[in-house]
Amino acid sequence: MFERIKAAQQQLRGHAHVTPVATSRTLNRRVGAEVFLKCENYQRVGAFKFRGAFNAISRLSDAEKSRGVITYSSGNHAQAVALVGQLLGIRTTVVMPNDAPSTKRAATEEYGATVVGYDPQTTSREEIARALATQHGYTVVPPFDHPDIIAGQGTAALEFFEEVKCLDMLLVPCGGGGLLSGSAIASKAMAPSCRVIGIEPELGDDATRSFHTKTLHTIKPPPTIADGTRTTSLGKLTFPLLLEYVDDMKTVSEAAIIEAVQFLFYRLKLVVEPSGALGVAALLSGAVEASGRVGVILSGGNLDASTMTGILNDHAARNDPTKL
Repeated sequence: MFERIKAAQQQLRGHAHVTPVATSRTLNRRVGAEVFLKCENYQRVGAFKFRGAFNAISRLSDAEKSRGVITYSSGNHAQAVALVGQLLGIRTTVVMPNDAPSTKRAATEEYGATVVGYDPQTTSREEIARALATQHGYTVVPPFDHPDIIAGQGTAALEFFEEVKCLDMLLVPCGGGGLLSGSAIASKAMAPSCRVIGIEPELGDDATRSFHTKTLHTIKPPPTIADGTRTTSLGKLTFPLLLEYVDDMKTVSEAAIIEAVQFLFYRLKLVVEPSGALGVAALLSGAVEASGRVGVILSGGNLDASTMTGILNDHAARNDPTKL
């Protein structure tokens, strides 16, 4: 699988950004480790999802491309598929929950995709996508459970290790497991001794339960502020990859996620969405005990103005942001 990640890196060359790595002496002091932050919030569409979407869609046959592409996503993968469709001249349709952040829906439509809304509490997005694919002949490009998607996402960690060379620990957000499994595969190839830890919200802990019980768990769409992790389960591909390559899974509270977004904004001047801040939340809250050289993937920076305003107006930030 690592060979597919290296091939994906070549496929993405000149199309995806090589995102920067940020550091913070304040963060290092707070957690007692040397922390490196891979800023995928600076990736095209504002999230790592562009990597997998471009790698997968660009590899489709001409016949598959001509039929158009359909996917399902709460936002970042939706935007990525829409932009790739625009770049490659492919019609795109996205099944998106009605409660998805308005900025993500607006961006998806601006990139040229047709958005089909649905109620995630009553309807399965996969079923809607499959029905539309059957009706119109679309090619389905899922958000995480696809080998080319996983390989594309793994290029973020590959790039990370190429720049920082050595890490003792890598913290990666986990929704459906595409980024985590791809990053873990790349990590074990580049630095076998590096511990890879997936981070989830407490309210959406299906992957953590699945990892520790070795049995795939499915939950209802979780009400976490980290909307990018509102998946109901890992995939048929990502689950076994997590079991093979990931060392541990941890969860963080909603309060810890909010504090991490605040910290990144006030201290590093980085706009990071709640899903993207999960690794920093794990460090600041003590959910993960850090030591040595620690890498964190900030997976994205797309969030509504109203959500960001609410986070920044939280009591701790409003009264004394210097304590962050």
